[in-house]
Amino acid sequence: MIDPIIILIVEIALIIVGSALFTEALIRGLSRLVRRAGAHAGLARSIREGFTLVWITLAGVAILSLTGIASEFSFLTISGIVGLAVSLALQNTLSNIISGVLLLSDGVLRLDDSVEYSGVKGVVVKIGLRATWVKTDHGDIAVISNNYLANGPLVNHSAAQRLERKLRF
Repeated sequence: MIDPIIILIVEIALIIVGSALFTEALIRGLSRLVRRAGAHAGLARSIREGFTLVWITLAGVAILSLTGIASEFSFLTISGIVGLAVSLALQNTLSNIISGVLLLSDGVLRLDDSVEYSGVKGVVVKIGLRATWVKTDHGDIAVISNNYLANGPLVNHSAAQRLERKLRF
């Protein structure tokens, strides 16, 4: 018969290794997306640190639950409170990131597109996960949240030209 302490140590090791591998795969995928979007390197670092903190917290809670230190009820309560706090804190940021991903994946915006949004006319010079930078006709840079662009009345004058090229036989 295997000693219960050894089983517990193996289970803890599996939790740590499994959650670390899952988090690393998730971070790599998000890092690729951040690089493709042309976002600042600091954003990639912040995402990495944030997910590392999340996996350490979740692995710690799982280990406490596994060892019996935390009961099932308190685990669910703590998980719910942490999830609610994180989702409320990151609601706007996640909305902007998801909108940025959708703008890029749908092909709504590209670099050098001529756009108009809420009185701002100019050329797209940077598309980040959180915001899009538009150089106005006056040479100023307007930073517009991706959430606003995805939900607002965005006019992309360059997209019409791309669509015409695709529709030609």
